[in-house]
Amino acid sequence: MKKKFLLLVAPLLLIFACCHTQRDKKSDEYVEEKIIPEKTDVQEIEKVLEERIEIDDQTEDSKSGEIESATEISETESAEPKNRYKEVWGYVMTDREHFFSPQLPVTDLCYFAADISSYAEITTIPNPKRFADFNGRIHLVVFCGGMALTHFSMEPGSEARKRLMETMEAASKKYDGIQIDFENVGARDAGIFQNFLIELRKRIGPEKMLSVALPARTRKLKGEIYDYEKIAPLVDRIIIMAYDEHWPGGKAGPVASMGWCGNVADYCKQKIPNEKLVMGLPFYGRAWENEGFDSSWIYKSIERIKEENGVTEIKRVDSVPYFEFDKEIHVTAYYDDAQSLSARCSLYSEKGIEKVAFWRIGQEDTSFWKEIGLKN
Repeated sequence: MKKKFLLLVAPLLLIFACCHTQRDKKSDEYVEEKIIPEKTDVQEIEKVLEERIEIDDQTEDSKSGEIESATEISETESAEPKNRYKEVWGYVMTDREHFFSPQLPVTDLCYFAADISSYAEITTIPNPKRFADFNGRIHLVVFCGGMALTHFSMEPGSEARKRLMETMEAASKKYDGIQIDFENVGARDAGIFQNFLIELRKRIGPEKMLSVALPARTRKLKGEIYDYEKIAPLVDRIIIMAYDEHWPGGKAGPVASMGWCGNVADYCKQKIPNEKLVMGLPFYGRAWENEGFDSSWIYKSIERIKEENGVTEIKRVDSVPYFEFDKEIHVTAYYDDAQSLSARCSLYSEKGIEKVAFWRIGQEDTSFWKEIGLKN
């Protein structure tokens, strides 16, 4: 009965949500700048974003939920934080802005994201005026996930690169900084990536902050694309994405174990000046199951699976055979709560790290915020 009810109500909620979005877009204060009329092609970024497990919070549009979160934040202000930092960076996604509160101990807000389309164009620039009550710095995150698209966007001397640079330069006038999050740079494009950062630095000027998000390392890889030592002089901050230690399809384990995070931090401190180093922490978790049947099968595998699971009845629809069976699965899930996040923060503090970042606001155990604070 509940499922039928949701199926009937869902279309109405979708219509309401669309109307709500249109109302925001018509507002002078919250209008988003449209660069070209075409919509962003998100196919190139789906792999990266889906793997980060975007949590579908069913109560995100509930006013009572927002009031409860604000209350929790307010109640934590009186507690003495276990760790204090010079800078705390927090990522906020478009359409998730309501999860952010100016009361949070955040110095730098990373607005995610200005996505690069299949034509190497940024079609929509989110408006930072949505955070008019925030007194810290706001950075526009420019994201690109596909290797071919990343190469196309950065190709020296190309019209695509020139157009992209001009768009970022114009967008920087509304922001305190630009952050580059290119997570799939090709093996032969390491030098091009560094040159791309050099040109962007010149275009936005010294008064704007340039940051870059890089994958975590415990050692320098052969043919390293994201060379910390070479990139550090080109930017103001390097956000180390110290998560995804364990990945779907692999062995189950923490998104960021304490030992691994410690090794990442030790390596980063050797290669990146402390004033530029920002250690990233995850707010999300991952789950693994012991049986995975959601895939394409060849005939030989089908016969084996039928035998292993006692399938005896074969049904047909228009001569096409199919079968069904039930299977118990074992699920293992790793996640972070206030206690584990606080422990990881303490680990970084003990190593002298003064800046941290969180992916992403809206996914966290909100009681965690009482565990950290800002240095005077």
